[in-house]
Amino acid sequence: MRPAPTRVLLLHGLWMVGLTMRRFARGLAAAGFEPVVLGYPSIAGGPDAAVQRVVDALEDGPAHVVGHSLGGLSALRAAARAPALPLGRIVCLGSPVCGSGAAHALARVPLSRFYFGRSAGILHCGCMDWPAGVQVGMVAGCVPRGLGALLARFDGPHDGTVAVAETRAPALADHIVVDASHSGLLLSPAAIRQTVAFLQDGHFDHAADPHGGGRRFG
Repeated sequence: MRPAPTRVLLLHGLWMVGLTMRRFARGLAAAGFEPVVLGYPSIAGGPDAAVQRVVDALEDGPAHVVGHSLGGLSALRAAARAPALPLGRIVCLGSPVCGSGAAHALARVPLSRFYFGRSAGILHCGCMDWPAGVQVGMVAGCVPRGLGALLARFDGPHDGTVAVAETRAPALADHIVVDASHSGLLLSPAAIRQTVAFLQDGHFDHAADPHGGGRRFG
């Protein structure tokens, strides 16, 4: 059995840049990982650009992937597109794997296509298809602070942009909810701690962050 990778590829979300992942990268580095931030044009290039960055990086050697929102969806698409590459575990941060209700609501606004660009399709539909052998963990937020709350009607807990229900899927290896808004996941010590736990062990530390009824799948 090959050793677990220490390199971690980090993907930002929509309308963000690589710099937004720097604090998360520092947290992973403090835990002994070797973070690599992958920037990509989320509007003009969309998930295809992110997928290609992941594929190119994995051709240089094994790595885990951590992706925020759209970045997490792109990581899952990369796993499906290139299953033979040396991919470790994936952690998604607030990624709407079931599709985004906020994206659906915004789609009714004229000229919204300019806001989503080439990322519209995957944000509307989500991404629930990845190879069975890839362990995927989801860290969701439950602090309802964000523009999405002004556009979408959430029936349950949400992070201001994505509903917790939109982050759940049967194929996830584990799922946990932490006290953070959608963008706050990038700054959350709990989100960083839980990501480290999953990358190391394949499951989250539910005793440390029991908020929101996070539970282990499987």
